[in-house]
Amino acid sequence: MTDHLTIVIGSYLEPDLIGRIRAAQPAVRVIYEPDLLPVPQYQCDHSAPPRDLSAADIDRWRALAGQADIFFDFDWLDPHAMTTRSPRLRWIQATNAGIGAFMQRTGLDRAPVTVTTAAGIHAVPLAEFALAGALHFIKGVPDLRRWQQDRRWERYASRQLAGQRALVVGLGGMGRQVVAAFAGLGVEVVGLGRDGRTYDVPGLCRVIDRDGLAAELPGIGILILCCPLTPQTRGLIGREQLALLPPRAVLVNIARGEVVDSGALIEARSAERFARLAPRLPAPLNRFYEQLQRSEARHFQLYLNLAIQAAAPAGLDWRGRLAVLAGREAELATQPDDEFRFHSGPL
Repeated sequence: MTDHLTIVIGSYLEPDLIGRIRAAQPAVRVIYEPDLLPVPQYQCDHSAPPRDLSAADIDRWRALAGQADIFFDFDWLDPHAMTTRSPRLRWIQATNAGIGAFMQRTGLDRAPVTVTTAAGIHAVPLAEFALAGALHFIKGVPDLRRWQQDRRWERYASRQLAGQRALVVGLGGMGRQVVAAFAGLGVEVVGLGRDGRTYDVPGLCRVIDRDGLAAELPGIGILILCCPLTPQTRGLIGREQLALLPPRAVLVNIARGEVVDSGALIEARSAERFARLAPRLPAPLNRFYEQLQRSEARHFQLYLNLAIQAAAPAGLDWRGRLAVLAGREAELATQPDDEFRFHSGPL
């Protein structure tokens, strides 16, 4: 029965979407109080910083949250205590595709509640991002921008995406969209899926398993990571795998940062490009990346969407990860130039 169900909206949603939820099930009560929710910094921002609420407003939010049978997104105030503060709670609809680490950190993975993710909802925009990342380097955009700044005008011929060989790691909804995007532009696409499974993905020329990864990497021009973070994929790309990539290879990570061994990434002597972190970084981290940008670049191009998470231990939120990264600044800044050569690739 839906007559007594209450849905509590836990993060900002556009008014038209709230209207669609209410119209879909008129008998369901929808609680949406945007004045109590974190303030979005951009469209579809479901992890914004919380408001500075009064004690009365916090009590009001807790009273509303306590009525939830269904939560859209997690309780921004205290996700650890959701099942305690909302005793009728039976279902949480997350707004992210990957929530495993968050579930473990909050203990919700052990709670008697159904949690569903937004898996697949980001497949198209992330496939477009992967394509943009590959083209950014294959077409030599960093060089062209430098030439433009230097007012250097001369004939230029770039590499071609068509005819390249790409390896897509992870063949779920996001991986399938990536395969379609690259194959549609004439790229030879190889896929790496879960061991022991068979895949029928349009656009793939063949599928390998993890045992075939080392043999495949030397012939790969574009390595695209879009797999979930699991014990099997954590650190999947490490020193050995990075060393096997050919000169000028491009690595695009639209998976979790921990799929790449961050220590190996930082130590990779031949990396020419290191992705810029999200904006609004603390001053120590900004200085660290300024130092990276000044370093001489050479050998192959390495493009990684860190999303603030690659170089810090699992289980930390983004603030904790930034603190870890900033704390390594002094260590990294002392490395001699010939041991430490990274540039930040503009996005």
